[in-house]
Amino acid sequence: MTARSPIGAWLLLGWLGFVALPWYWPQDGGSPAWLAGVWGGAETASGLVQVLRHGRPWLLFAPAGLLLGSLGWWLPAGRRQGGWLVTGAALALIGLLASGFAITAQGWAFEGLAAGFGALGLGQPGMGLGAAVVLLSLLALLGCGLARLGCFRADTFVAAAVVVSAALLALFVGLPVAKALVGAFVDDAGAWSLSALWARLSHERVWGLACLSGGVRCGVAWNTLALALLTACGTTLLGALIALYAERGRPRWRKSLNLLAMLPIITPPFVVGLGLILLFGRAGLVNQALEAWFGVTPTRWFYGLFGVWLAQLFAFTPIAFMILRGVIQGIAPALEEAAQTLRADRWTTFRSVTLPLMMPGLANAFLVGFIESMADFGNPVVVGGQYAVLSTEIFFAIVGAQFDQGRAASLALLLTLLALLAFFAQQRLLGRRSYTTVAGKGDSGIAPPLPPAVRWASLALAVPWLGFTAVVYAFALAGGFVQTWGRDYSPTLVHFRSAFDLQWGSHGLVWAGTAWNSLFTTLRLSAIAAPLCAALGLLIAWLLARTDFAGRRAFEFAALLAFAIPGTVLGVSYILAFNVPPFELTGTGLIIVLCFVFRSLPVGVRAGSASLKQIDRSLDEASAMLHAGTATTLRRVLLPLLKPALVAALVYSFVRSMTTVSAVVFLVTAENELATTYIISRVGNGDYGLALAYCTVLMLLMSLTVAAIQALVGQRQLGRRVLP
Repeated sequence: MTARSPIGAWLLLGWLGFVALPWYWPQDGGSPAWLAGVWGGAETASGLVQVLRHGRPWLLFAPAGLLLGSLGWWLPAGRRQGGWLVTGAALALIGLLASGFAITAQGWAFEGLAAGFGALGLGQPGMGLGAAVVLLSLLALLGCGLARLGCFRADTFVAAAVVVSAALLALFVGLPVAKALVGAFVDDAGAWSLSALWARLSHERVWGLACLSGGVRCGVAWNTLALALLTACGTTLLGALIALYAERGRPRWRKSLNLLAMLPIITPPFVVGLGLILLFGRAGLVNQALEAWFGVTPTRWFYGLFGVWLAQLFAFTPIAFMILRGVIQGIAPALEEAAQTLRADRWTTFRSVTLPLMMPGLANAFLVGFIESMADFGNPVVVGGQYAVLSTEIFFAIVGAQFDQGRAASLALLLTLLALLAFFAQQRLLGRRSYTTVAGKGDSGIAPPLPPAVRWASLALAVPWLGFTAVVYAFALAGGFVQTWGRDYSPTLVHFRSAFDLQWGSHGLVWAGTAWNSLFTTLRLSAIAAPLCAALGLLIAWLLARTDFAGRRAFEFAALLAFAIPGTVLGVSYILAFNVPPFELTGTGLIIVLCFVFRSLPVGVRAGSASLKQIDRSLDEASAMLHAGTATTLRRVLLPLLKPALVAALVYSFVRSMTTVSAVVFLVTAENELATTYIISRVGNGDYGLALAYCTVLMLLMSLTVAAIQALVGQRQLGRRVLP
């Protein structure tokens, strides 16, 4: 392949998008008529026809930029070619985006433009497939041009990947978050005011310390930080112990440990909360037993900090387990054997060799657990009781009787700043240390057994926790197989028949159950989002681990920012950002897919980053010496070594998409109803049996999907033996 081939391919794709694809998004949400639509109506025509027949000359920025890029393509590779490519791509991008924000469906978006340029005969709806293809090609051409100018070490693949990834993060993370947070600087009268922000954030309910002086409660900021620290420490510890025992313990226990550790992540959030309430709630089995055996009056002791912390341990420990399992697999046994050769015992080897090499995984697991805890909404609202945190305060400020968007935006800004502090603390902890353990030479060593203290700690903490997990699920899922929980415990399958009934009619099979539509929609959208999320997450992780460029820290934080924003705020921000042109996506399935992708993106980034820190750069250099391009090295050398991270990203993004609630509760429509919103409606109607039956079916489907993903991706082959 010549040096000009990738540039020519992007130019060809850009021209195809402008000439032969519908430029605008169809207003009815359906697919445009491909054969006649692109040459016909003002809503379905391509960009070329929009200019020639429908009076939209502002779209000429696209062919002008592509033409300049095409002229540059004929030049030899070098700075002159780069100048033409950058000029053309920048001109088209600036022109298209400026006109997109300035012109709405009704005409000019600002009165000053109407006075200066006159009234428009025809406005424009949101951008569609043709515009998306053209913008993508222009971004890639901009990256190629920057590489030709000497940026990114003149590597066109790296340059295009950075530019495209940064643009996606800016559009689908930065823009919505900015829309949601800008209200923090606006007072009740709609004027810009820093004093209004200070008044909201300095309130006693945010930073109060009354609980330390005999008061009822502390501020929500302190509550959030305390809960996040406890959760991050607990999930990191449990995830590490389970991962250590799964990889270094007895092989016959590995499958059982992996299955039980993964169980919480494939569960809708309602199952764990309901199971804990059935056990520890005021009418739960534990309180009933205490009253019957010891005469203790049932109370609401479970609701509060302890209940939320316990629920979050169930929810987020599997994430830490998946991240740390791949890290432990990558530790070279030769390093530990070398320590034992120098007469170090098992504990000294573990403390001085194994544990330091686990630092990237431990730091990443802690960061993800910390941010996930701060952004969690479902668990605090179910079992939090009077223990308020920032995410619930933001939710009630938006949908509650107060409807104070300014306060919600201010608290969301505070939540983002706390996540930023955690991010920089992690960066300072890891610094520039090297954690490379996977090199180019073979390593067939045997990983040493765990020290007795670590093995017994794993058994003492991890195994009871996994057993408790099984108990919680057993009680929760039993509700789908009984008539009415709490009153009539007779076995029945009526809830499953109501939700997933199948009948044979005159025209064939009839999906008669009420839940089929939401299930099929959820499966379709999640199946689209999972590979996109995994691919983008691992690409960003590779860019962060293997390249240096200006703005790298900001780029990394943008990839993590979605975790720092509560799901409810993210959903509202997507509505605010994508409800009007140029990106008019509200009410479509695409906006749900995008929310799925960028909500789950940080897990793929952190898992990939932890694994890449262990892989020696000499593998990249050896591939380059054999004249392999960057894309080939990534695909054929690094990707096979990143299989644990790939499995983690695919599994988490798919399962998170299937079970998320808060991020999509404002995005669903009647045409795009999801499984979780269906369950919420049933719970609201008091139909707990049908809701739990649906949860059981979801868990079964997700278990099969996880197994299929693991079988399809396979295991990383490092040439190592294991203890029998």
